[in-house]
Amino acid sequence: MDLSFWKSRRVFLTGHTGFKGAWLCRILAGVGAEVTSYALEPPTNPNLFSICDVETKIDSFIGDIRHKDALFAAFTKSQPEVVIHMAAQPLVRDSYKAPAYTYETNVMGTVNILECLRTIGGVKSFLNVTTDKVYHNNEWEWGYREADSLDGFDPYSNSKSCAELITRCYRDSFFANGAPPVSTARAGNVIGGGDFAHERIIPDCIRAASQNESIIVRNPYSIRPYQHVLEPLFAYLLITQKQYQDPSFMGSYNVGPDDCDCVSTGTLADLFCKAWGAGQSWETISQQSAPHEANFLKLDCSKIKSRLGYKPRWGVEEAINKTVEWTRVYLQKGDICAIMDKQINLFTEKGVQ
Repeated sequence: MDLSFWKSRRVFLTGHTGFKGAWLCRILAGVGAEVTSYALEPPTNPNLFSICDVETKIDSFIGDIRHKDALFAAFTKSQPEVVIHMAAQPLVRDSYKAPAYTYETNVMGTVNILECLRTIGGVKSFLNVTTDKVYHNNEWEWGYREADSLDGFDPYSNSKSCAELITRCYRDSFFANGAPPVSTARAGNVIGGGDFAHERIIPDCIRAASQNESIIVRNPYSIRPYQHVLEPLFAYLLITQKQYQDPSFMGSYNVGPDDCDCVSTGTLADLFCKAWGAGQSWETISQQSAPHEANFLKLDCSKIKSRLGYKPRWGVEEAINKTVEWTRVYLQKGDICAIMDKQINLFTEKGVQ
């Protein structure tokens, strides 16, 4: 991907205060994009957005994606060429606790950003980031393809299935001529430095290890498509760039690791303990009243590989090593910006200037 495409490009990003959003802001600011962003206050304390020195490099609006007028005002001021929509209630377990809020955010938030495209205009490329969990999960041992049925089980997954259908409806009803081209990206589970979320396996591992405690793993046998956070972010940039240049590239794309990096949660915990060292260990406990979660989930990423030339760069073990490297810098109160830029540079091989 030619990163020079993004220099001085006007980009509107929702969900920038989250884990993935902060990394994407760092990438886009580093390549000279003009970023306007819209999101709630950072969801955790501490949080990556506040410590990675991007707020001074972008135009940041704090607001709720459900609030249409505030979103429209920020969007109108930005006059973006490219829009990447990542704002969401992103946690399965939280969706069981607050289903209405999850649907309001993930469904009506998507409607609101698409209404910006429809009524304000000027956008030349739009990407809605959803999830690998949008599919009707049959517990297959093979990966789901983009043409498979959309029917997420839990409120989070189902709300993202709805967001996929809404995006397709707007594309067919209002942007059928490819103006603007509209795509969705269904990304697998992401890991990386700076994720402070609760009830996610790697942040839970880090919290336990940093306190010299044994790691608790809820379901060591569940299999997920784990990938470093930079993998999907650069895939998002690739999709939006390609369809900006040629609308025939618009569509829906799975974004995940190679099959060999779809591993069980127990294997992921093993890799973390190996990378952390110091005799770190994990254990599992019985959870009889735990909400439903899929046991087996894998993506078939043939489409993005064949159509766009996408290829995963870091396997799951390398992703864990990079996460531990970032975490050690953070715990030692080191230079967070330097470690992020170092990892971005390594990932791109060309470097971010």
